[in-house]
Amino acid sequence: MAASLIDPALLVSRLGAIVGRVDVDSLESCDSTSSELSHRAARGAPAGSVVVADRQSAGRGRRGRDWVSSPEDSLTFSLLWRFAGGFDKVAGLSLAVGVAVARACESLGAAGVVLKWPNDVLAPVPDGLGKLAGILVELSSSRSGTEAIIGIGINLRAPAVSAPGGLAPAGLATLMGAVPERHDLLAALLRELVAVLDRFSRGGFAALADDWQRRHAWQDCPVHLLEEGKVVASGLCRGADGDGALLLEGPDGVLRHLAGDLSLRPL
Repeated sequence: MAASLIDPALLVSRLGAIVGRVDVDSLESCDSTSSELSHRAARGAPAGSVVVADRQSAGRGRRGRDWVSSPEDSLTFSLLWRFAGGFDKVAGLSLAVGVAVARACESLGAAGVVLKWPNDVLAPVPDGLGKLAGILVELSSSRSGTEAIIGIGINLRAPAVSAPGGLAPAGLATLMGAVPERHDLLAALLRELVAVLDRFSRGGFAALADDWQRRHAWQDCPVHLLEEGKVVASGLCRGADGDGALLLEGPDGVLRHLAGDLSLRPL
């Protein structure tokens, strides 16, 4: 049976203390929830605006990759948030959002959820770890500071297609023993996002770094850092610093890296 649209009215009783801080609009389809929300932000939409869509014709992930979604198997939405200060004040935001996604999954009973720098949420699959959710944060300057469009796609069931970077797909249904009810999942995600973003606004990623580090999937593992598919650095992954930069330990010691795709290095 096809899943029905998210009903914003059904979310209210599930939102708890954040009622009034988020405004959810549910669409049957759009090009992408982040693009739709960006248009609304340009017209003055308030912080806390959320667009959730059953289907996207041009859903996108990091580095322009496609994000495949369907209402029966996934939940895809975007959240608008605003921060005081310039881009330097939001360093590590995608990692902080990962903490919120992991916490929400854990609150619903999903065990084993871990995080991969800079924006992937992973979960156990038969051959190791698979991609459970992706995060895409798009930033722009506003008169009052920095505007963030936070796009999140999470698998209810593991899709048939492989995730980018050679990761197998993962789904919440496997972790929880049943497909989660989408209103419950979206409400849990929004509650944790508001809590994490409030904390991030006060203390930056440093205020959440320990939470991220505890869930770091590849701590002390040998990895490659890639740019455009080419290895630019290798070493032992030592996590992230207080600004969200990747720490790789190699022959020259521990060095910071601000961009790239991370993959496990075969031993």
